Amino acid sequence: MARAKVTVDKGADGVAVITVDYPPVNAISTEVQNALFRTFTQLHSDQGVKAIVLKGANGKFCGGGDIRGFQKIQEKGGSKPVVAAIQGFALGGGLELAMACNARITAPDVQLGLVELQLGIIPGLGGTQRLPRLVGLQRAIDMLLASKTLDSKEALKVGLVDDVVAHSDLLAAARKWALDIHEGYRPWHRSLQSIDKIGSLPKALDVLENARAKVKKTYTNVSYPSVLLDVIKEGLVNGAVAGVILEGKACQDLIRTPEAKGLMHVFFAQRSSSRVPGITDRGLIPHPIRKAAVVGGALMGSGIATALALSKIPVILKEVDSKQLDAGIRKIHANLKNRASSGKITEEEARRSIALVKGVLDYEDFYNVDIVIEAVTENIPLKQKIFYELEQACPSHCILATNTSSIDLEVIGANIKSQDRLIGAHFFSPAHVMRLLEIVRTNKTSLQTIVDLLGLSKSLKKVPVVVKSSPGFAVNRVFFPYGMGAHLLADLGVDPYRIDAVIKSFGMPMGPFRMADLGGFQTGILVGKIWLQAYPDRVYASQLMNLMYNDKRLGESSGKGYYNYHGSRKEHPAPELKQYLDRSRKLSGLSPPDKIADITDQEITEMIFFPVINEACRVLEEKVVISSSDLDIASVLGMAFPAYRGGIAFWGDHIGAGYIFSKLLNWTNMYGNFFKPSEALEKCATQKIPLAQLPLQGASRL
Repeated sequence: MARAKVTVDKGADGVAVITVDYPPVNAISTEVQNALFRTFTQLHSDQGVKAIVLKGANGKFCGGGDIRGFQKIQEKGGSKPVVAAIQGFALGGGLELAMACNARITAPDVQLGLVELQLGIIPGLGGTQRLPRLVGLQRAIDMLLASKTLDSKEALKVGLVDDVVAHSDLLAAARKWALDIHEGYRPWHRSLQSIDKIGSLPKALDVLENARAKVKKTYTNVSYPSVLLDVIKEGLVNGAVAGVILEGKACQDLIRTPEAKGLMHVFFAQRSSSRVPGITDRGLIPHPIRKAAVVGGALMGSGIATALALSKIPVILKEVDSKQLDAGIRKIHANLKNRASSGKITEEEARRSIALVKGVLDYEDFYNVDIVIEAVTENIPLKQKIFYELEQACPSHCILATNTSSIDLEVIGANIKSQDRLIGAHFFSPAHVMRLLEIVRTNKTSLQTIVDLLGLSKSLKKVPVVVKSSPGFAVNRVFFPYGMGAHLLADLGVDPYRIDAVIKSFGMPMGPFRMADLGGFQTGILVGKIWLQAYPDRVYASQLMNLMYNDKRLGESSGKGYYNYHGSRKEHPAPELKQYLDRSRKLSGLSPPDKIADITDQEITEMIFFPVINEACRVLEEKVVISSSDLDIASVLGMAFPAYRGGIAFWGDHIGAGYIFSKLLNWTNMYGNFFKPSEALEKCATQKIPLAQLPLQGASRL
């Protein structure tokens, strides 16, 4: 492990340059903090030093850490001005370190931001007080709540930095700026003492109250956004020093909360998912993807093609006829236009991306593609036919990928010889927006093919999770009980609209019935048959969706499903749902106990999510995923499970295997095998083993 170093170079101009060198990101560890404290103390008392420049080594300023020692010196009013020379990034505590300096000079393309709220905490080193005083209160609140980063140009515009210069000029510019402050040619700014961008106290408090109203609507079940506003208010009302004191205490209190622990777990899970034991540690280098092809231009195919084009990869889109091809190309154009209109890309970037897409009706142009991704409907004979044709049309090095969401890859590729190049690339809809990519391997998929797809995921800015091929893979398999549990409750007599409201209050973006409307009943029924065939021992097959489908209620796309839509995407309760519920309940054969009428919101949540945790235990025990943290990040990014709960397995451990097992066992006795605890969960419960330690046999994974 690299050792931390803090070095000083005193120049003939009277400027001392302090360099923090602690790979990989120059974090301010306790060792660095102590060294900085000693160094600044010495330099402030050195008569030969006029000013100080602070920088990081190896082209990076600082990625965060503890700067309390430095802060103590600066707030006491050191006798020498300090200028931060910033390259690479200044994030979290790193930006707080820079804001504690008297000026900030950056190179181009630097990223700056206070990103602590994505970890469930707030800045703890003065950031909540300095940022509003540098960039203005409203902008600071927006940046903090969104964990937003700014590039150098944006930071200069809003006043977060004082100048942007070329990399080669950075140190010289910082030295001159520091000397200019010393000589009185430039103002000596101390950020905690600045109030000109705050405005009057009444107006500032109005801004805070408006922000608090938005926070109350947007952030449910978590406390850190409100704590942030409380701390900012303290600094406005009682002064910045009082705000800093409260900030430090609040930050330490938040670190111990369940939501902070959950968000930190998700943060590290996301960063570890691309490191796959036995695959990425073999020294294999990803082959570049210079040209790609997508077969199928419907919702998923057009989204995948959009993602490829946005990553500057030329892509061929193939369809079966001109009408469907034109529709697919229009979808891609619309995707890119929407990205441009929302400010995520420029109009020029949208035009360049569109130019990378070519529509075709045959395989003639597939002779030099590096990867082809099949994205047609979930029809096994059709997929088998396509892969047979692709093997003939594509070069021998081409990756043969399928976007199937649930079909075993060995079934799809049954008719091809190139089993080593067969792999799943399961995107989530919309493919150019959703960040998760399930990389599905068979026992015959080569390590190089997996490494190549991991490389592509990085180019596409996706978070990859490598999984073993099996029906439903990881995310869809783990969550197939989610909708079934909701339908079982509905057949027992619970109002579907109440179920949706409860699950939304839990933190999901929508309830299971609204989600079924969004996905469409045709897909829901088709996937339900796959689960029934794959896992017949634990499927609950409600007739509710089938009854509505037979009456041409197809979900949101048809304007009516569990809800009515009245020509818009806004859902409205459907009075006619009652007749379908009555018929489905009679067909279910369930005999609801009297107490189902008194079911609590907590019981609804548990009866829907505990079967999901149960299936997660099976997935872990069967080694479908490499680790529980992979399943956690997949559940957050793939199914929008609340990140502050840490993912499905992490939340299961928070609840406790013993409690989950006992509840499932009780419901099994009452309602049948849909709730039957898995052997893996039973072992965790009886042996008091965390779910995170599954699989229990300790064999190598995948």
